[in-house]
Amino acid sequence: MIRTFFFKSMSLPAAALSLAALLVSSQVNADTVKEIRIAVPDISAGTTPSGAGIVDVLREQQSLEKEFEKDGIKIRWDFFKGAGPAINEALANGQEDFAYLGDFPAIIGKAGGLDTRLLSAVARDVKLYLAVQPGSGITTLEALKGKRVAIFRGTATQLSFASALAHQGLKESDYKVVNLDYNAANAALAAKQIDGTWAGAGVFALKARGLADVPLNTADLDGAGSMQAVLLGRGAFVDQHPELVARLIKAQQPAIAWLRNDEHKQDYINLVARLASFPAQILTADAEGQSLVKIFAPQLDAPFLDNLQRSVDLALDAKLIRKGFEVKSWAEPRFLDDALQAESKQASNALQSPQASR
Repeated sequence: MIRTFFFKSMSLPAAALSLAALLVSSQVNADTVKEIRIAVPDISAGTTPSGAGIVDVLREQQSLEKEFEKDGIKIRWDFFKGAGPAINEALANGQEDFAYLGDFPAIIGKAGGLDTRLLSAVARDVKLYLAVQPGSGITTLEALKGKRVAIFRGTATQLSFASALAHQGLKESDYKVVNLDYNAANAALAAKQIDGTWAGAGVFALKARGLADVPLNTADLDGAGSMQAVLLGRGAFVDQHPELVARLIKAQQPAIAWLRNDEHKQDYINLVARLASFPAQILTADAEGQSLVKIFAPQLDAPFLDNLQRSVDLALDAKLIRKGFEVKSWAEPRFLDDALQAESKQASNALQSPQASR
């Protein structure tokens, strides 16, 4: 912050020179960015990384790379098999600038004092599933009590499971919870080492092979346990390079518009199936009856922020975090608001152009 008393003790020309020097220094600082580092949990079951959602569309369309290549700034996508916990550690160490994350790891980081800014919604009301041993007859969370359930702790699925249990009047201590990542949980279920797992659409791969039943999902629980996802910026990067943040947010909007077009649903399913090594029918089953327009709405609107606040409060009540916080103070919607206004203005101008009226 430039303080006025500093300039009162200087002549006007000297003050002007000092102010100019500060502005030049700020520009040089922005120009020193040669790489923008983006962290993503890797959901892939194969050798090609995938983050699904907007991440896979952005990478396929090279949206961010095209925006920054003229400045010699590279986009580095870092995919973490360790998911949220590993990404929070990387953000804390200044090794990443942005992160596409599920709600719970984002909440854990913020509650633990990590300086992040909530820049955009990435997904909302994403379904999660209960997969159990085939032929077990288990169709409810109540029937699973006392049995071995795999959960990937520190990820959005842990908070989702807690929310689903709370909806049914249950708690995590009612189960023998085992901490396994998604691939390990699927392998354990297939080997009959656990009785069930709470996870994403990847469990349909087991169902297709007759290795699991999938009797329940969050939609069956009135949406309790559905997952949200967000785009975070590391606080220091956002403060030092707001112009780069603004450009990144603006550059992702065309990819979001493409993704939110339900006519592209099958193309999107094929894209994620190729990158994540998931059979397309798995993703088709997951997307059935769901609108991409709703799921991938980027606005930090009241319903989205209220949902995140409920998640923060639930995590605190369940002792998954030690300190709660106000989600509205976490959100920094100015970059997204500007991008959406520019997009709306551009669309309006296109409709009013002479060519559009012909």
